[in-house]
Amino acid sequence: MAAVKSMNKLYGVCVHAARRTAGLKASRLLQHRAFRVGVVQRQQPFDSSLEKPQFPGASAEFVDHLEFIQPNVISGIPVYRVMDRQGNIIDPSQDPQLSKEQVLNFYQKMTLLNTMDRILYESQRQGRISFYMTNYGEEGTHIGSAAALDPEDIVFGQYREAGVLMYRGFPLDMFMAQCYANVDDLGKGRQMPVHYGSKDLNFVTISSPLATQIPQAAGAAYALKRENMNRAVICYFGEGAASEGDAHAGFNFSATLECPIIFFCRNNGYAISTPTNEQYRGDGIAARGPGYGMLSIRVDGNDVFAVYNATKEARRRAVAENQPFLIEAMTYRIGHHSTSDDSSAYRSVDEVNYWDKQDHPISRLRHYMTARNWWSEDDEKSWRKQSRKTVMEAFERAEKRLKPNIELMFTDVYQEMTPNLNKQRDAMWRHMKQYKEHYPLELFDKEPIS
Repeated sequence: MAAVKSMNKLYGVCVHAARRTAGLKASRLLQHRAFRVGVVQRQQPFDSSLEKPQFPGASAEFVDHLEFIQPNVISGIPVYRVMDRQGNIIDPSQDPQLSKEQVLNFYQKMTLLNTMDRILYESQRQGRISFYMTNYGEEGTHIGSAAALDPEDIVFGQYREAGVLMYRGFPLDMFMAQCYANVDDLGKGRQMPVHYGSKDLNFVTISSPLATQIPQAAGAAYALKRENMNRAVICYFGEGAASEGDAHAGFNFSATLECPIIFFCRNNGYAISTPTNEQYRGDGIAARGPGYGMLSIRVDGNDVFAVYNATKEARRRAVAENQPFLIEAMTYRIGHHSTSDDSSAYRSVDEVNYWDKQDHPISRLRHYMTARNWWSEDDEKSWRKQSRKTVMEAFERAEKRLKPNIELMFTDVYQEMTPNLNKQRDAMWRHMKQYKEHYPLELFDKEPIS
C-alpha cells in the first residue's frame, strides 16, 4: 500500500511538472505570436456544425462541380507606368514631382553607368580584365529603385545592379579596383569582376551562385524586424533566378515570418540564352506573389519614375506593416549576358535594335527633361565628354596599381592561421620560387599584412 501511495504521489508530481512545462511553453508561444504583426488572418474557432471547409491550410468554400483553375486567372497582370515612350507623363497624379536636381542626378547616374559599362566591356575584350557584365537597357531599374530606398536599407544584389551601388555613392575608383582586382579592392582580389560589395553602403557582396541571395535576404529582413530597426531589405534577381529553389524558400519564409523586404525581379527577357517562353508558362513572376501571400506589382522597368514610385511605396509599407512585397520590373537586356556570351546566336539584331533605339530608359528620361528645358544638346555633348573622361581617368589609375599581397589568399577565414593553411602557403612559395619566370611577383604588393 505504501508503494502504491508513493507511486501515486510521484505520478502527481510528474503531472504537475508536465502541466507547468506545458504552461511555460504555451506562454512562450503566445509571446512569440504576439511579436508578429496582426496582418495575417487568424484561424476562426472550430465549429463542426457549419457546412464549410475547416481545413487549416486554406480559406475557401465547397463547390459541387468539377473545375480546374486556369493558369491565368486574370487576362494578364497590368504593367504600371508613369511615362510613355516619349517621356510624357500619362496621369499627372502619378508624377513623383521630383526636383530638377533629382532628375538630373538620375540621368547622370544612368549615363555614367552606361559609359563605365562600355569602357570596361572593351577592356575585357582587350584582355585587360578577365570578365565583365554590362547593364545596358536596365539602368532605369537600378536608379529608380535605389533612389526610393533609405541609405540604411540593406541591398542584396545578383550581378547586374551596379547602378544601385553607384547611386549610393560607390566611387568609380572602387568599381575599377574590383574589376582589376588591385590592391585597393575591398574584396582583396578574391572575387571575379563585377562582384561588388560595400559594408559602408549596406550593399552585401555579390556571389556567383544563382539565387543564393534570396533566402539570405529573407533572413536579414527577419533580423531587422526583430531588432525593430525601421529598415528594409531589397533583394534583386532576374526572372531566370526565380526558377531556382532558393526563390521559393525566400518567398515563403519572408511571407510566413512577415519580413520587411522587397523582392525586386528584373524580368529582362532572357536567362542567359533561355527566353521567357521557355522558362515558365504562368504570367511572369508577379503572378507568383499571391500564392505566397505577398503583395505584388508589375512595372515598366524602362520608366524610371514608375520604378521609383513602386519601390518607394513598397518600402514604406514593408517597414510600416512588416510584410514582403514583390516587384516585377519588365525591361530588356540589350547587351550580351556577359563577355562569355554571344547573344546573336539566339536573338535577332532587329529585336535588340528596337529596345536600344525606341524603348530605352535613358532616352525616355532625356525626352522628359528636354520637354521641360532641363537638358539641351549642348548639355548632352558636354556631359558625355566629361563622364567619359572621368571614367577613363579612374580606369588608368586602376591599371597602374599593384595587385594585392599574395598571402591574402590565406587570411580572413580563421583568426589565426591553421597548420594546414600554413602548409599550403609554404608549398605555394616553394612552387613560385621554383618557377619564378611564370610569376611576375613585382606586380604584387609586398606590404606586411596587419
